Amino acid sequence: MSARETVLKPRWYSPAEVAILLGFGLSKVKMKIATGELRSVKDGKYRRILPEWVDEYINEQVSRSEEAA
Repeated sequence: MSARETVLKPRWYSPAEVAILLGFGLSKVKMKIATGELRSVKDGKYRRILPEWVDEYINEQVSRSEEAA
């Protein structure tokens, strides 16, 4: 990659991309969206998840596991 090439970071993710990021199946991500555990926004007929919402979900899970320990 040359110095002039720009690497674009996604502004949001699809549920399938979030499933890959989290190591989950797509159905688990869809279930977490449906229950409100993972925030999403509807863009036309598609669901999209902001990267910070993925981070919030992860932080919430870590907090829960620390409280349980």
